[in-house]
Amino acid sequence: MTLAYPLTDDRTARPASALTEAFDRHGVRMTFARNTEIYAQDDEADQLYQVVRGVVRTSRLTADGRRQVGDFYYVGDLFGLEPGPDHCFAAEALDDCEVIAVRRSTVRAFAGDAALDRAILEAQRLEMERLQEHVVMLGRKSARERVASFLIAIANRTEDGPANLAMGRQDMADYLGLTIETVSRMLTQLQGDAIVEFPSSRRFEVRKWTALEALAA
Repeated sequence: MTLAYPLTDDRTARPASALTEAFDRHGVRMTFARNTEIYAQDDEADQLYQVVRGVVRTSRLTADGRRQVGDFYYVGDLFGLEPGPDHCFAAEALDDCEVIAVRRSTVRAFAGDAALDRAILEAQRLEMERLQEHVVMLGRKSARERVASFLIAIANRTEDGPANLAMGRQDMADYLGLTIETVSRMLTQLQGDAIVEFPSSRRFEVRKWTALEALAA
């Protein structure tokens, strides 16, 4: 799992530089309480967003009411950069969040059409990479392997100490294409094998990196 589109990514240096300056000069800070909607599925995509504090989840409801979690966005990540006029996914605050929002029209006026178009194209490329990884995971990996891959992605976000799981078990299940019961069982097995340790339901620490990486691979 590759998490989001960071403005600091070296691969996106040129378009990201223009976006960073536009956010710094013209962005508006907004706060959202836990589980509050930032924008809805099919809303007009007239603003771009960057996470300042907290974690943001994107999700989409299918016609029969089932939910698919799209991705999780962390501090520094850019989200809401749709290639079309509307949002394909809704965005919600997983915990108390702060984001910076800037209108597309403002970015175009400040950085020009070319800079914004390059950023959108790069975001689409990274989104395709994430989609390909997700398809492989859902199609070829066992439940245990999917959960291991997810925990590694989260742990890599943490420099020292236990990693925080901002998302609940249902979020994990909806992202991994599993039931909540299966996710809970896999986590229990990984802890029973001393591969990971959960001091609480929302915090974990990797004890055997080699074993977890072997599962994820």
